[in-house]
Amino acid sequence: MFSINRLPIHFYPLQLPTFYKETNPEDAVIFIIGVVVIVVILVTVNVVKNRYNIPALGGARSSGSGPRRFSGFALHRLADNIGLDRDQSKMLEFVFKTDSVADPERSINSPTLLDRHFKHAYHVIERSANTDDEAQERLSLLFSTRNLLEANSSGGGAASTRQLPENTAAVLGVGKDNYPVRVISTKGENLVIENPHNALGTPLRLPRGGKVILSFFTKSSKGFSFESRILGTADSADGPVLQLVHSNLVRRLSQRKFRRRQLVLPTNFYFVYVEDTGHKKGKKMVVDKRRLNGNILDISVGGCSMKTNVPVPSGTRLKIEFIHENGVNVAALGQVLRTNRTGISTIMHVKFLRIPRKSLNVINALVYEYVDG
Repeated sequence: MFSINRLPIHFYPLQLPTFYKETNPEDAVIFIIGVVVIVVILVTVNVVKNRYNIPALGGARSSGSGPRRFSGFALHRLADNIGLDRDQSKMLEFVFKTDSVADPERSINSPTLLDRHFKHAYHVIERSANTDDEAQERLSLLFSTRNLLEANSSGGGAASTRQLPENTAAVLGVGKDNYPVRVISTKGENLVIENPHNALGTPLRLPRGGKVILSFFTKSSKGFSFESRILGTADSADGPVLQLVHSNLVRRLSQRKFRRRQLVLPTNFYFVYVEDTGHKKGKKMVVDKRRLNGNILDISVGGCSMKTNVPVPSGTRLKIEFIHENGVNVAALGQVLRTNRTGISTIMHVKFLRIPRKSLNVINALVYEYVDG
């Protein structure tokens, strides 16, 4: 018989060492909550980084990480700093998204990129609008946004005449007379420009060593001028040219409110008179039936310069009309601020007083070169 005293000791489990300790339920709950909080934080950080383009620690995004995403947060921050209202901010977002812009700040700081994006949006609006009224309303908002960005741009000009781009439109001041010219070449020791012509179309004979002032505007409507002297004249394939001394003293002109474009645009204009109606409504404007002719030399949404053979005194009100190439009749009410005589011609500097919305959109499109002149 077997004796119970001979049974192995491991048959008595109560006598084995204890290796398991019961877990406190409260500790488990705290552990789970901690894990959930960490996961939520990581997910939130990842979403924010993807949405707002926040770069990873340690430097900029690598070239192999793919294109940057459009940052709505960055765009609206920039729009607020510039002073765009809510509708203009939405229009700017439409412009950038339409042209797949990934870096709004880079585009806003580049007039060339801005014009490319806005020109694309201009044609998109023209094609997609259901009615002409809808198109004109959206184009009006498009250009109000572009003009405000233009007014806040910080683009510079040339520090030296050697930096002037060829074919730049300019105005040559000789004494009290001003002549529209173009820069032919800035290379070499001399600055070469068109030889100006008198009212009969004959090249002017300007004395060697004579003092002149050349004024010009950049594409971003920044105005500059400098003094120079005439070195002489020469013949070229395009006709006679004038050789001037280069200058490193290019000074900034007063800032224009709106971009201005140099062009030659045949136009008609009419004298406008103010008459007393004798009623409570007061006065009314009457447009003279005589049609006069001239050429617009430069234009902005704020005004234009016109050349005509008709003597027009300062302060005169005019109705100005021209036909755009797409058949749209553009009209504006303006007032002559000052005039310059050049031979038998008069150059009028006109401030616009009233422009219909559709005409204003056409002028803006001309100025920014979204359509041909």
